[in-house]
Amino acid sequence: MSKDHDESRRAFLVGATVGAAGAVAGAAAVTEAEAKTQASAPATHASVGGGHGAYLNDDDLATVVAYTERLMPGAPGKPGAKEAGVANYIDLALAGAYADQGDMYRRGLAALDVFCNEKYKDSFVYLKPAQQDEVITAMEEGKATGFSWPSAQSFFNTLRTHTMEGMFSDPVYGGNKDFAGWKLVGFPGAQPTFTAADMASNKPFTRVPTIGLQARAKAATPAKRG
Repeated sequence: MSKDHDESRRAFLVGATVGAAGAVAGAAAVTEAEAKTQASAPATHASVGGGHGAYLNDDDLATVVAYTERLMPGAPGKPGAKEAGVANYIDLALAGAYADQGDMYRRGLAALDVFCNEKYKDSFVYLKPAQQDEVITAMEEGKATGFSWPSAQSFFNTLRTHTMEGMFSDPVYGGNKDFAGWKLVGFPGAQPTFTAADMASNKPFTRVPTIGLQARAKAATPAKRG
């Protein structure tokens, strides 16, 4: 698929996320106390490049990695979904907060595999990028066959929403690795203070460090006495 196409798709997701201010800050709002609890658990149970996930099996996890990367393609200097660990975010969410959507994912991914094999004689993971984009477009337009529940459009919309969440939510939830998504849009995270110049500026915030919930929770934890 063309570079312009990838740039357009990336720009759309970034623009949609920036337009919805709540999505940048995180898909699930948590109090500082909840953040401390969540920060104590590791947020990288699944290997983004392969291996067993917290909920998804190897094949399903690989499909989600490939699908989300086509929704949010990477480019030199611009991390995509794979680099940001979006599939890891989705996998952990399905094992926790989104447990009620687990069966929907399994059925949707199974229908996706059948559709790809009927149309291209191969699974989504092994299709060329242009073919993967054709599959995604067919799902978005409701033209992909073989889907019952979830419908092709419904599953596409869910994957797109979860890709945005995994790209731009706080890293404590397992995505946005190394603040890749926040750096992409110039979101500063939970900074302790902002200067007058920061508050007056209409440019992306680029001063390091970018701070997330996990770092704040660790900083707030009293040191243990020896």
